[in-house]
Amino acid sequence: YSTAKAIAFGRDLPFLGVNHLEGHVYANWLVEGEPPSFPALCLVVSGGHTDLILMQEHGQYERLGGTLDDAAGEAFDKSGRLLGLPFPGGPAIAKLAATAGASALRLPRAWLRGTCDFSFSGLKTAVLHAVREERVSPAEIAWEFQESVADVLAGKVSRLARELDVAEVLLAGGVAANGRLREEMQARSPVPVRIPPPSLCTDNAAMIGAVGGHRLALGQRSRLDEDIFSANDWARV
Repeated sequence: YSTAKAIAFGRDLPFLGVNHLEGHVYANWLVEGEPPSFPALCLVVSGGHTDLILMQEHGQYERLGGTLDDAAGEAFDKSGRLLGLPFPGGPAIAKLAATAGASALRLPRAWLRGTCDFSFSGLKTAVLHAVREERVSPAEIAWEFQESVADVLAGKVSRLARELDVAEVLLAGGVAANGRLREEMQARSPVPVRIPPPSLCTDNAAMIGAVGGHRLALGQRSRLDEDIFSANDWARV
């Protein structure tokens, strides 16, 4: 951040700070074809965040809800560790789940009906019990875990998309690379769903550049005396 400021000052270039969560959303603008339409319902789902955002226009966000405990990606990582899988847990669980194809196990879904929030701590605990009981194979546990996460995320997003009458749904963040989640989102949403290619779902420079391009076009700049901050506050994006 300090280096970027120095370069901007020394070369008389515009300086612009970018929230990396906004960058994940803007990965959807890096895909060929017509740009996304507004209003859009954004699901930002990663190792540290699971947020539902209503995007009315470029730079206009309203956080509708999010996780009350573990983020979805965090649940993948912790459950993967319980299953003896390598980090990161998301790709490892997806790979193991593909060897099962089905499961007799039924893991919980925390719907938190009437809210826009999520909870994955109970699911993680259920995985722990399933591993200890050894009634089904690790592959079956991985399969059902993945089904539970995809079911809740896609189910809540599709309901909200219908209630809010949005034009599109935008999926963003590292967990958006999960194939099962992508399938469920596409199958259940009442409106078109935008999902970046897996290579643009994890942190990358291109998505930050996409935000910067839009903000610079709007004439926005950051002050050189502005400090970096860490906050899950979409009002400050």
